[in-house]
Amino acid sequence: MFDFIPVIKYFDVYINICLGIVAFTLLHTYMLSLHDQKNVTFINGMGYVLLFFIVVYMGFRPISYLFGDMGNYDIQYKNYASGAPANTDKDIAFNIFMKFCSSVMSAKFFFASCALIYIYPMYRVSISFFKEYWYYSFLLLVISFSFWTYGVNGMRNGMATSIFLLGLSYHKRVPVMVAFMVLATLVHQTVMLPALAYALAYFYNRPKTYIIGWFIAIPLSLALGGFWESLFGSLGFAEERLGGYLSENTSGESYGKTGFRWDFLIYSAGAVYAGWYFIFKRKYEDVLYHQLFNVYVICNAFWILVIRANFSNRFAYLSWFMMALVIIYPFLKQQFFKNQHVAIGRVVLGYFGFTYFMYLIYYS
Repeated sequence: MFDFIPVIKYFDVYINICLGIVAFTLLHTYMLSLHDQKNVTFINGMGYVLLFFIVVYMGFRPISYLFGDMGNYDIQYKNYASGAPANTDKDIAFNIFMKFCSSVMSAKFFFASCALIYIYPMYRVSISFFKEYWYYSFLLLVISFSFWTYGVNGMRNGMATSIFLLGLSYHKRVPVMVAFMVLATLVHQTVMLPALAYALAYFYNRPKTYIIGWFIAIPLSLALGGFWESLFGSLGFAEERLGGYLSENTSGESYGKTGFRWDFLIYSAGAVYAGWYFIFKRKYEDVLYHQLFNVYVICNAFWILVIRANFSNRFAYLSWFMMALVIIYPFLKQQFFKNQHVAIGRVVLGYFGFTYFMYLIYYS
């Protein structure tokens, strides 16, 4: 559908369209109050246009190895279409889904279906949590640093974490929520980490304890080096998946660097600070928000311990996929600032600023 855009420029077009949307949204926050009906009408209309555009643009991208593992998925899809049996050794739900799709649709529509499964839950959790103000949450999710990568490259991981978010949108219906979380782990086993973290936070919802643990993880990682990678690898955490990432050879998917990633630690700390600020500084009491924050902190602390591992970005993503929700949630639930709408606009700009900086400067 968008074959007229050179594959090598595909992400460039997307990120610069997002730049325009962010700039327009920021301008809009200075013109109208958050609860003005004109603003509500605008953000809902803009939100649905954005939702449709991203699903179509990402879903119908050209099939190419320039999108990373997309080429490998295409080969596997063709094998399934030729009659190969579904691989049920790992990620059972994803492989069954791929095998089914291979019998009823082309690879082009399969990737579009994957994009829909990846993106729709972000809309669903946003509208479930924030009602008519869902646009701001959804916007932050789709301009997140890792959003594009896990929609076109680490597709299974991205789909699984989105199904986890879909489960969260049913937090008032616990059996449904649990069912989606189990499904998420069957799509990609690494999601077992946030699922277990949510179970822990559900029964022990103490942000202070988890923040202390997060800070302790930093010197433990610095002092013990590769001990944690060896430990978790030997334990076979999440069966073969995470254990493999802990021991596989380094590749370009490690964002080009290994070692202790201070830059990503500082980035991760942004959500930790946001949660601390609202929960302790502003005394914000919301059980669900505390749970979301605690899951983020637990998963991020795990990543800090294994920060030197190959493919450490995949560990980081197990917390980063929730970062947007942790940051924006209080802004859309309670009045904290005199001009809350402008504050939201600045948060959107700052959050996207990191994504654009990494695109324009760091990884250019």
